[in-house]
Amino acid sequence: MNKPDHDKSAAVEAWWQPDRHADRRPALLARNRVKAAMRAWFDGEGFIEADVPALQVSPGNETHLHGFSTTMIGNDGSGETMYLHTSPEFAAKKLLAAGEARLVCFSPVYRNRERGPLHHPEFTMVEWYRAREPYETLFSDCQALLALGAEAAGTTVLSWRGSTCDPKAPIVRLSVTEAFERHAGIDLMATIGPDGEGQAGALGAQMQAAGLSFGADDSWSDMFSRVLVEKVEPQLGHGAATVLDAYPASEAALARRNPADPRISERFELYVCGVELANGFGELTDAAEQRRRFAADMAEKQRIYGERYPIDEDFLAALSIMPPASGIALGFDRLVMLCTGARRIEDVLWAPVAQGGAG
Repeated sequence: MNKPDHDKSAAVEAWWQPDRHADRRPALLARNRVKAAMRAWFDGEGFIEADVPALQVSPGNETHLHGFSTTMIGNDGSGETMYLHTSPEFAAKKLLAAGEARLVCFSPVYRNRERGPLHHPEFTMVEWYRAREPYETLFSDCQALLALGAEAAGTTVLSWRGSTCDPKAPIVRLSVTEAFERHAGIDLMATIGPDGEGQAGALGAQMQAAGLSFGADDSWSDMFSRVLVEKVEPQLGHGAATVLDAYPASEAALARRNPADPRISERFELYVCGVELANGFGELTDAAEQRRRFAADMAEKQRIYGERYPIDEDFLAALSIMPPASGIALGFDRLVMLCTGARRIEDVLWAPVAQGGAG
């Protein structure tokens, strides 16, 4: 029986073959220049870079993020389940509680069930925090880093799949509410109750009127995500980067609520060329509220995926002494993609994770 053709093509495309590596090398060298420029910028801004452990008690407690688990074996031979972190967030916030004021991490992070043009099971996240500074300060950070990344890569435009963005153009700030109205014709706030909980029936009715499909058992959150992915995200970050701001509180498990309207949160995402590049917050420091949100998200994860992750009790304890802060996580590999015009994330990774027994 002949072997499938994909075995042969996989070998031809292996990243370690000299001709393939030669094709990728210019983007990889640009990656190094962008990283060096970013490190220098953070240093100039007074940030301390910290290396945090990938092994954690919990990989994170967001409903749709999936971790890798392993067993840590002690000297006595006993085993303990540990996880590779999906973000350096829990460890970084403990360092804020310890007294750091401006902190940055360049961290390899790990997410299961994720592989595609913009996703990889292991990738690099740049995460930084500013204690006692408003989250709007992060908008300026993003503006500076987009221009810096492009300059380091030797380009004047950011690009992905035919779309371009001027890295020096002023960032456009758009609320989620405005974006849903503009790009989907949906009055999102009319579907959120006074307690901040989304009402699936109300959102479903508007989606039907707008000709948008959804599943019979979809929750409000499922419907929200469907509209966001299908109608809103593709329209963002063309010509100039977009900050999509003021997410519904139910879609921001780690962000504090807006003091003027508790139905929304101090959460934003940065989009360039239709690509989500960063996720920022005014950080939640109420440990009791954080525990409630984690429990709700893990219950939803159990309902959808049949699994849940433990809660890091040390993290909740640290929140009680953590100062007010703003923080953001930026997908470094995606930034390099935009700076080099790469079509797939593997094109900007020095050594992509093997798949299907090859690589």
